[in-house]
Amino acid sequence: MAKSGGIAGERLRAFIERVEKLEEEKAGLAADIREIYAEAKASGFDVKIMRQIVRLRRMDASRRQEEEALLDLYRRAIGL
Repeated sequence: MAKSGGIAGERLRAFIERVEKLEEEKAGLAADIREIYAEAKASGFDVKIMRQIVRLRRMDASRRQEEEALLDLYRRAIGL
């Protein structure tokens, strides 16, 4: 392993290449997700609401309940 200034160059390169590969995969997945939302929109679904549902489903149940309670409290506070 070649060292320059105390840094193991080959190991560093391997880390960087792994990150680059994952970034490429992430970009591909993001494109796939955009296609799914476009398909849903073409089928008449509201993509903005779908994104909110996905976000809510990712949340822990207690966190989701807390957020919903706060939202309800704030709505009532402003008369909605």
